[in-house]
Amino acid sequence: MVRTYADAGVSQEEKAAHIAALVAALRYRRKGLGKPLTKIGHFTGLVDFGSYALSLCTDSVGTKVLIAKEMRRWDTIGIDCVAMNVNDMICIGAEPLAFVDYVAISDYDREVARQIGVGLNRGAELADVSIIGGEVAVVPELVRDLDLAGTCFGAVRKTKIIDGRAIRPGDVIIGVPSTGIHSNGLTLARRVLSESALTVFDAVGETGRPWGEELLEPTAIYVRPVLRVLRRATVHGMAHITGGGVRNLVRLKSTVEFRMSEPLEPPPVFRALAQLGGIESGEMYQTFNMGMGFAIVAPEDDAKDVIRSLRPDAKARIVGSVVRGRGVSIPPLGLSWASY
Repeated sequence: MVRTYADAGVSQEEKAAHIAALVAALRYRRKGLGKPLTKIGHFTGLVDFGSYALSLCTDSVGTKVLIAKEMRRWDTIGIDCVAMNVNDMICIGAEPLAFVDYVAISDYDREVARQIGVGLNRGAELADVSIIGGEVAVVPELVRDLDLAGTCFGAVRKTKIIDGRAIRPGDVIIGVPSTGIHSNGLTLARRVLSESALTVFDAVGETGRPWGEELLEPTAIYVRPVLRVLRRATVHGMAHITGGGVRNLVRLKSTVEFRMSEPLEPPPVFRALAQLGGIESGEMYQTFNMGMGFAIVAPEDDAKDVIRSLRPDAKARIVGSVVRGRGVSIPPLGLSWASY
């Protein structure tokens, strides 16, 4: 029985080692205008552009496209494609400005293309970005169905960059709710359903909502509320909670401990997955967002302004604090991780 993400074929440790091997070969750095301002490993990259820093990041929808295929519904995954990029970009204080998409297909289907376009357009509207181009690659020898990815471009004044270095003990962690599973952990979720002899049309527990609709719920786009926060409050760090779960917080600063003393309540979909798959809490919190799609680290005195600025878009609240130590912990559940 599959009980971990690694059992389903996705090992976070092996992925980290794979990335490290790739990054180790990336030694060249441009000098002058366009030189990198961040190390590889943050949620987005920055390059020097005078008084501004330009930001680029890229991501895909992942195996959520397979849920879309089973449901024969493609009009939401474009939102996920935009969300996975823009939510990463705002983590450093940059405002997303433009977006390009990449669709790899094995065969032509105009209706699928139209629906993907509908989702991309809606995602662009929610994030306030322009889609200025893209690529459709017909590669039947590489993909069996399709793959959807995108790249985002943005900017931030150098004086407004938020890279986590200002985080210190005494800061509070403000959790922003997710809309569900978002676009991570779908490989494990799909395996759990398969081994439980359930289909995407079966109901999630007692909710009455089909698994397919629950898993296709678009990733929340946090751009507008977070930019509002940055105009009104002091922020020391931000994290998009994706693959790796709460361990993503360590990417902000490795010399402190992010202690989650009052985590947000996970939506029913996570409890149902844990019960069906017999998945332990530690694995759930390092694979899924568990109801917290985004986190903001701020001085305690600014917490009220942060939360007020996020509402009514999100029912955010303080979920923990930064303390002396290292890693991430959730004391009520007896969970801790030393690193990402």
